[in-house]
Amino acid sequence: MNRREFFRMGGLTLGAISPLGLSLPEVLANETSGAGRQINVIFMFLQGGASQLDMYDLKPDAPLEIRGNYHPISTNVPGIQLSDRLPKLAKCADKFSLIRSMHSYANDHGAGDVDIMCGSPRDKNMQAPGIGAVLSKQQRQLAPVPPFVHLGDMKHPRHSAPGYGGYLGNAYDPFLVTQDANSPGFSINTFDVPDKVDVTRLGGRKRLLRSLDLFQSDQETKFEFVRTHDLFTEKALGLATSPKAKKAFDLSNEPSKLRDAYGRNQVGQGMLLARRLVEAGVRFVTIQGYVDTGIYAWDHHWGIFDHLETQLPIYDASYSALLNDLDDRGLLETTLVITAGEFGRTPRLNDHKRGPGRDHWSSCFSLTMGGGGIKTGMVVGESDKYAATPTDRPVSVADFAATVYHVLGLDPTAEVVAKGRRMKMLPEGSPVRELL
Repeated sequence: MNRREFFRMGGLTLGAISPLGLSLPEVLANETSGAGRQINVIFMFLQGGASQLDMYDLKPDAPLEIRGNYHPISTNVPGIQLSDRLPKLAKCADKFSLIRSMHSYANDHGAGDVDIMCGSPRDKNMQAPGIGAVLSKQQRQLAPVPPFVHLGDMKHPRHSAPGYGGYLGNAYDPFLVTQDANSPGFSINTFDVPDKVDVTRLGGRKRLLRSLDLFQSDQETKFEFVRTHDLFTEKALGLATSPKAKKAFDLSNEPSKLRDAYGRNQVGQGMLLARRLVEAGVRFVTIQGYVDTGIYAWDHHWGIFDHLETQLPIYDASYSALLNDLDDRGLLETTLVITAGEFGRTPRLNDHKRGPGRDHWSSCFSLTMGGGGIKTGMVVGESDKYAATPTDRPVSVADFAATVYHVLGLDPTAEVVAKGRRMKMLPEGSPVRELL
């Protein structure tokens, strides 16, 4: 039936629920997301804050202490230039778009991580959920794999884990993978069946669990921790009995040539794993975009160019390989690929004794978005002559989150009651319409 008939039949109002279990805002959000297509997300998080001046927003006419060591090169999209350390991405710039006018709420780690992954200002008592958590909440997972996966533990010791369930509860946290996908012994023990317990017995346990749950629901009102425990147990049993879940995490079936193209390192193999997970039905995968002595590997307060000489080729190879691989498989139109840090770097290089670096800078930075129906080969926004301040079309982290919400068909106005307070999923932010 068409939309008019649907509304007439359901008599929908803003608060009413349709015969399909959706509220009107959810129906409209799903309608605008691309004719009902299921969109998935791969988010490469450049934790620490990647430098806009050395990657995507170069200023060749600025003084040396601002422009740094790198030079702009042309791409396969006329008028768009990237750093000369990103030659592979320059050949596929038509597969993503740039936002050069981003700005964030926070100028420190942990806080900035949480902000960009949820799009809302932090609240220590009522932390907003990450986008992947909202996706898990609003759109039911049908595949026998986790809906939301983090490759790498990105939690700051003083802040809540970025992108987690927040006030939606621990049941909407991501499935966390801390192992190096490039290591020879990489495996996910969660999917291993316990010794002396065959799959038939596990299936029996699953049916028994459901029977007990039905009995308990008839006898008493469950506490929140019991409900969460039930969800975790159900997921664990489902994963342990799912060949598809095990296969999704097995990189050994990928051709050596393709693995080489992604890069034989933790980031490259993580990006390849993300593609496999999306193919298997995972909806949202976040990847730690580089790992060295600490989690904030893009935090270059000193020796920035020594660090980037190692990191940029890895980023260039893995990101371009993912875009090309998704495109070759016909998956790019249904997979939104994002690369971003929590903020940018100071325009002026400092005089650190261990070599010049750039410090935290939340006033202006760049990020990329491609696939998932996003318009590509575009640049949104401009910065001033030093990449210090947006001069055209400023985009906040809330606007960025609203854009992802829109692409996924999520309802930003949906509310839940947590700790006695009515909380909205995304209280502010407007989608970047130029990309839609």
